[in-house]
Amino acid sequence: MLTVGSLFAGIGGFDLGLERAGMRVIWQSEIDPYASAVLKKHWPDVPNHGDIRSIHAGNVQRPDVLCGGFPCQPYSVAGERMGADDDRALWPECARLVEEFRPDWFIGENVVGIVGMAIDDMLTDLESLGYSTRAFDIPAGAVGAPHERRRIFMVANANSDRQQGRQLWLSKDECAARPSASEGLKWNDLPSPAFCRGTDGIPNRTHRLRALGNAIVPQIAEIIGRAIVEANP
Repeated sequence: MLTVGSLFAGIGGFDLGLERAGMRVIWQSEIDPYASAVLKKHWPDVPNHGDIRSIHAGNVQRPDVLCGGFPCQPYSVAGERMGADDDRALWPECARLVEEFRPDWFIGENVVGIVGMAIDDMLTDLESLGYSTRAFDIPAGAVGAPHERRRIFMVANANSDRQQGRQLWLSKDECAARPSASEGLKWNDLPSPAFCRGTDGIPNRTHRLRALGNAIVPQIAEIIGRAIVEANP
């Protein structure tokens, strides 16, 4: 079973989807108190190592799969689009951990505004570390959500030699054709307010809405995860 280290875990969109795909989350990294409370509720036995900058290969277990939706503010059309000059630009920390851990797979997520601004440099960073890379533009509507919510997913594989002829490929049409892989998971299941309210200890509606807005769609993570499991020798 492939193990997962979840960066910028939020309320666990990547975590839920990848676990549905047959993987196991062994640690998380999240600093927001509300999101951390949600993670603690749903993954009580999984350690949250907090700030990504405190994580190193020497003090945290190496995962087979490293994933994370790194902060989007530096690239969002709703902001100033300062890119690497934004204090919240934490892509270098993601790249550092890929270099330190050398996971078999890396999955990154960000807003579509990253295209034409930073994604080419990010893919180059991964390729310079010996990874084969691919980027996908997958909207939430591809898995049945009632809105578009386009997001860019980067997938990198360190095992390119053994993956010859078995490249990971996910088109929008394929995503739409594969929701049955979710084994009954419907859009209304997650994310939803029920996933992050009640006994999480912070019942504030504003926190819930912000957490949901920052979350990735678990069904997309599951589809990517299943493709990785199928491609993994």
